[in-house]
Amino acid sequence: MDKPTAYILCSTPRSGTTLLCDLLSQTGVAGHPDSFFRQKSLKYWADLWGLGARVDCQDAAFSARYLAAMRQAGQGETGVFGLRLMGSDLQFACDWLGRMHPGRPSEADRFAAAFGPLRYIYLSRSDKLAEAVSYIRAEQTGLWHGRPDGSTLEEIAPTVPQGYDPALITARMAELSAYDAAWPRWFEAQGIAPLRLSYEELAAAPQATLARVLGQIGQNPALAANTAPGLRKLADETSADWIRRYRDAHPSA
Repeated sequence: MDKPTAYILCSTPRSGTTLLCDLLSQTGVAGHPDSFFRQKSLKYWADLWGLGARVDCQDAAFSARYLAAMRQAGQGETGVFGLRLMGSDLQFACDWLGRMHPGRPSEADRFAAAFGPLRYIYLSRSDKLAEAVSYIRAEQTGLWHGRPDGSTLEEIAPTVPQGYDPALITARMAELSAYDAAWPRWFEAQGIAPLRLSYEELAAAPQATLARVLGQIGQNPALAANTAPGLRKLADETSADWIRRYRDAHPSA
């Protein structure tokens, strides 16, 4: 088996991917993984990389420039490319690479054609209620990620009204569960055996979890000892209260 030159971190929102991506970047050997296929962020990335005002993933010339810039950004100085891919963007990425590599027989082959020998990491969160509450709190407050010193890492304008909303929690749980169930089906269909990780083990033992990822992508697991979590948990008493209230009304959640 060829030594990997790239890896894809497959997941759903609020499952710890930002923490893991930050740890991987800290190692200096695992690139700078990010959500380069996120549809809502294409204009952001294109502007950042100086690709011009017109964003058209149907255009072959733009696609070639975008993928080249993506490789450079996700690899940096390390020689290993990292990509974070959420379930909501999987089909979009597959369709895009299908246009670029139409002769390849499978979606996995198209990813390999674009990025070279690949390894896959699948990060999921067992507690879907906590995941949904975390997602909604971020949508309502605009605070998506914070640093250990209390400062803000990522904050945008709130996108949904404030307050406890059990119907929205139910909807988010269904959405996240559907994407989480789709990943194993896709892996099986593509003949992919990913490294499977959980949010719970990452939160409890970030360096040990990172060491497993480094081993999966052909790098020295001992480098994990030189890293430190760069994010703080945002769950608070409000989050805990919402979870209690929802479980009181939905004991099986």
